[in-house]
Amino acid sequence: MEMVGRVAAVRDRIAAAAARSGRAAADVRLMAVTKTFPRETVLAAAAAGLGLFGENRVQEAEEKFTDIGLDCELHLIGHLQRNKAKTAAGLFSWVQSIDKTETARALDSRCAERGSTMNVLLELNTSGEQSKSGFLSRDDLLAALDAIRGLEHLRLRGLMTVGPLTTDETAVRGSFAALRTLFEEIRTAHGLAGFDTLSMGMSGDFEIAIEEGSTLVRIGSALFGHRETA
Repeated sequence: MEMVGRVAAVRDRIAAAAARSGRAAADVRLMAVTKTFPRETVLAAAAAGLGLFGENRVQEAEEKFTDIGLDCELHLIGHLQRNKAKTAAGLFSWVQSIDKTETARALDSRCAERGSTMNVLLELNTSGEQSKSGFLSRDDLLAALDAIRGLEHLRLRGLMTVGPLTTDETAVRGSFAALRTLFEEIRTAHGLAGFDTLSMGMSGDFEIAIEEGSTLVRIGSALFGHRETA
C-alpha cells in the first residue's frame, strides 16, 4: 500500500475509535513518528498530507529536519538530556517528554536565551517498566507541577505516556485510563489555560488510547512499516 493509502487507513481507524467513544475524528491529532526513517520518508509523509512529526532523539531530528523545507510541526517524544536542551529549544515546537523539574528548567533557560516559548507535556510512566522514561508516580508528577507551570518560557499543555508492552488489553486500557484521570484532575484543580493535550497511543494500541480519551496518537509502523532497530 502506498503512503496515501496507509495514511487514509490510519485516519479511518482513528475516526472509528473516536466514534466509539462519542468523539469526532477531528478531536484526535495524528503524529507521524519518523525515528530511524530517512528524510525521504518524511517528505513522502508530508506529500500524503501529514504535517505533525515526532522524533525520539535530538541529534537524529536535527540531521533530518534542518533545512528540510517543510512547513511542519516537530515534537520531541523521546527522553531529553539537559545537555541537549539548547538544540531542542531551536528545533522543536513541543517537547512531550518532560520527566524532571531540572530538565524543564534547562529547557526554559535555553528558550529564554532565544526569546521563544516551548509547548511541553509531562510524561508519566504508567506501566512501571524500568526501560521507560517518565515521572515514576503521579505523586512525583504532581510534586513537580507547580514548579514547571511557573516557568516563563514553557507552556504546559498536558500529559504523555507510553502504554505497557503487552497483549493484555486490560493492562493497556488501565494505563491510559490512569493518565486520563490524572489529566482531568489537574485540569479541574489547577485551571491551567491551554492544558488540552493527552498524548497516548502508538501503532499497536492507539485505538484503545482514543477510546480512553487520547487527543494525540503517535504512529510509526502503521504508516511506514517496521523500522530497523536504532
